[in-house]
Amino acid sequence: MSDSIQHLLTLMRCLRDEQHGCPWDKKQTYKTIAPYTLEETYEVLDAIEREDFDHLKEELGDLLFQVVFYGQMASEEHRFDFNDIAAGLVEKMLRRHPHVFPSGELDSFSEPVGLSEDELKGQWERIKAQEKANKKMPAQGASLLDEVPVSMPAMMQAVKIQSKVAKVGFDWHDVTPVFAKIREELDELEEAIKDQQQPHIEEEMGDVLFAMTNLARHLKVSPDVALNKTNVKFRRRFSRIEALVSAQGKTLAGSSLEELDSYWEQAKREGL
Repeated sequence: MSDSIQHLLTLMRCLRDEQHGCPWDKKQTYKTIAPYTLEETYEVLDAIEREDFDHLKEELGDLLFQVVFYGQMASEEHRFDFNDIAAGLVEKMLRRHPHVFPSGELDSFSEPVGLSEDELKGQWERIKAQEKANKKMPAQGASLLDEVPVSMPAMMQAVKIQSKVAKVGFDWHDVTPVFAKIREELDELEEAIKDQQQPHIEEEMGDVLFAMTNLARHLKVSPDVALNKTNVKFRRRFSRIEALVSAQGKTLAGSSLEELDSYWEQAKREGL
């Protein structure tokens, strides 16, 4: 193990030390740390999107710290430690890449076996199925969707759910009926809005978003990535609006919607 990793593990043990550790770090639990893990993950994605590699290095370190934190807490409970996490990951990756490690050992690394994309996908599915079979049998009545974490962000969870059921044939073969479903859900949303029943509006809005997510999946587009890029674009254009308004000696609140719209169109023409 490298000195840097060993130092990190020692640092974490010191932070959690009962007598001399940090009061904040000592009182943390899996559940209290979880929101920070999600936050750090998004900060990694943000650095990647901005191609800020100095920041990416820092954020990856913060994300690694989360893994070390969980490992230390589990070690204190005699469940597992960081070394077990790393060893389990290596074992799983070796098992899932027989075309790179034929014997399932690191020293069996050789020239990759020439497999097509379809063959790789088939191999992956067989390995995953075997892994599932080797695990504890699910309770009677367990659902295919039980494997999708309910704590997963809603849009990502929708994609996972749709992908799971598609593998057992519960899916359309092309995008045409997906568009029809979106139109159907939009019509139902309009009716709910007319009825002015907020719970119904929320339900139908969810159906629209689920259908739109399904369209993205069919088009092999990540809805999270696509929406994030639109968010970035909107921020860029709105920043330009703010600059144009300021150049006129005005404020956003003191500008009309027509003025702001014209600045928005200018930002678009400028390629922002």
